Amino acid sequence: MTMNRRTFSAALIAGAAASLISARGSAATPAPIKARNVVLVHGLFADGSCWSEVIARLQAAGLNATSVQNPLTTLPEAVASAERVLARQDGPTVLVGHSFSGMIVTEAGMHPNVSSLVYVAARAPDAGEDYAALAKTFPTPPASAGIVFDGDEGRLIEAAFLRDFAGDLPDAKPFNKALLTGKTTQAAWRSKPSFYAVSTEDRTINPDLERFMAKRMGAKTIEVKASHLSLISHPDEITSLILEAAGQQA
Repeated sequence: MTMNRRTFSAALIAGAAASLISARGSAATPAPIKARNVVLVHGLFADGSCWSEVIARLQAAGLNATSVQNPLTTLPEAVASAERVLARQDGPTVLVGHSFSGMIVTEAGMHPNVSSLVYVAARAPDAGEDYAALAKTFPTPPASAGIVFDGDEGRLIEAAFLRDFAGDLPDAKPFNKALLTGKTTQAAWRSKPSFYAVSTEDRTINPDLERFMAKRMGAKTIEVKASHLSLISHPDEITSLILEAAGQQA
């Protein structure tokens, strides 16, 4: 059987992932500490309100939920915005990130108040890893072709937003180009219980890339038959995973 360069690269990464998981000695994430606080971070083409369906469910379950307003400027500034909210929590806290904000969760998750991590169709880089290079080893998702820049300000074109991101949401909020150049300096998932929700119909992040990152971190993983915005289209499943990460249910 012949193997092209992309297939070969993906095979190498898959092998590396297996080695990493074996080296960590865990096929499943450790049991999380019981937490009453949840901090949620949004991605590039959304704002804090995208968590509204999940927040209502978390509050109904008796948890304190806070949505961070990501400035969408640079990675250090985005991490700092999350860390300020984390510092206000009064005990163990589940840190949740969607899409690009998985970068923020991976870095800010080292905060001492963070007891566990939840990635929702999110980036999950290792420390110092070039996420763009990693993503190129998987087939490019359709939404990537719809990103355009006006100077340093990036956005999705209308057709890509409606077709590949979220057809039932307002226009996307722009982000600064510098945001995409940042790399995480640490990987909180290497030391804290981690959970991952894969969106099987995702057209913004390749679902196989999501599976790779979830497996590499040894995360408790669920698969949701959803687009990139599973937190809106399937809030019950996402809330259930967060509650599990908070030690509120098995």
